[in-house]
Amino acid sequence: MNNIQNQNTHLALFKGKKIRRTIFQKEWWFSVVDIIGILTDSPQSKTYWAKMKDRDKGMSQPFPFWEQLKLQAEDGKMRETDCANTEGMFRIVQSIPSPKAEPLKRWLAKVGYERIQEIEDPELATKRTKLLYKLKGYPEDWIEKRMRGIAIREELTGEWQKRGAETNRDYEILTAEISQAAFGIKPGEYKKLKGLKKENLRDHMDDFELILTMLGEKTTTEIHRTKNSKGVPRLKDDARAGGEVAGTARKQIERRIKRPIVSKNNFLKNKETKKLST
Repeated sequence: MNNIQNQNTHLALFKGKKIRRTIFQKEWWFSVVDIIGILTDSPQSKTYWAKMKDRDKGMSQPFPFWEQLKLQAEDGKMRETDCANTEGMFRIVQSIPSPKAEPLKRWLAKVGYERIQEIEDPELATKRTKLLYKLKGYPEDWIEKRMRGIAIREELTGEWQKRGAETNRDYEILTAEISQAAFGIKPGEYKKLKGLKKENLRDHMDDFELILTMLGEKTTTEIHRTKNSKGVPRLKDDARAGGEVAGTARKQIERRIKRPIVSKNNFLKNKETKKLST
């Protein structure tokens, strides 16, 4: 059982089966239909869950621990998905007769406990993420840049939240402004250029791309604070200005090294190719 980090959500694996999850109210919330699919081996897990909710309507507290949160769907888009926290998932698991119930309960308890540990000691989350990248084959120097980039990104999104960004769409718009100004291309177009689908774009950036992303986002954060900007329109202006700082640096680097920074190259694949050729 292991975990794979995504930018806004996390994908967990239970005995080779994928379970989407996200952090909400400082705890893990899991995709209900993913859990049901594992327990029942049913391709119609959405129908199974709908029947469970319908059957439970007569109770005084029908499945009180679920919320609709945005998770990545099969088409790669973020969609509203029924999710439950660990407590809610235990109740759902108990409602489904399955020989897989006990192992899944133990797994839920384990990941729930790990999340509590991470809240008490955030360094644990950092160590676990570093280990996952190392197991994927990333070198130490790249991992350090990636981890620093994650910290800078969290600092920026914290400012956005305080200053009026409310929806995922707001965050997507602001991120796109930085990317367009820094690289001349929006994140969705960038992923297509690199041949990515559901993968995290930043996990496939090289050193220059990561450094320039950090520069654009850190500059944007400081502009927000300096101007005390409020509301998405003003945040958008700041994001463009922060991205332009990184864009200017990119153009100067490109003139010196005589090649474009933005390319279809995939960092991890390039490392694997080099290993095979040596």
